[in-house]
Amino acid sequence: MRELIQIRAASKHNVLTSLLLGLFGLIASATVVAWLPVQFYLFGIFLTGASLVALLISWFKFREPPHSVELSRSTIRYLHRHGQWQVAWKNIHRIDVPKVQKGLGQKELGMVGIRVKDYGPLLATISPRLMSNILMEQRPLLLHSTGPERVSDNSYGDSLLEDDRYKTEDGKVLYGIQAMFANRMGKLRQGLGYDLFISVAELDRSEQEFVTLLKQCQAQVAQP
Repeated sequence: MRELIQIRAASKHNVLTSLLLGLFGLIASATVVAWLPVQFYLFGIFLTGASLVALLISWFKFREPPHSVELSRSTIRYLHRHGQWQVAWKNIHRIDVPKVQKGLGQKELGMVGIRVKDYGPLLATISPRLMSNILMEQRPLLLHSTGPERVSDNSYGDSLLEDDRYKTEDGKVLYGIQAMFANRMGKLRQGLGYDLFISVAELDRSEQEFVTLLKQCQAQVAQP
């Protein structure tokens, strides 16, 4: 494999488009309010709101790193505006697209799942801000993990809470956000089979194509 493969999120390609649409909308809404009759004010206000939303979206996209994933000869690294995590290829047990039961068949989730062997090295690379952000974003995954047909309002609410104490395989005891994140990974592993998840929205290709790429990189690294 190449020394470094960089994956750019598809959403990053739309930053300039969102920015231009927002600016054009603001100019158009100002024109409507300034020159057209009073009965068009409501349309001008609506256009202003839509333009501000477009500008806000472009701002959040702009704040994201240029690349969402970097693949090197030693690690896979996930990049986010709140921080990053990285896992050594030798610490990865399994890579695939998570599936959930739907009726008599299975449905693929729009993401890539990674199951690691040892949580310790992974937890050492993640910033507290990113762990907190992931814990919030993963809430819908908990419903898939538990199964909607078995979830009551109370049980789902309880599943959002993670224990703030965790003991690693080598006997080290973690507390706080690190422990909560480790316990969340364990809960998702039990339900979905994976510890880490990357949404297809953060990729430049389909989830299946990205899984194939990761498996190829892992296989090449494993070669003597």
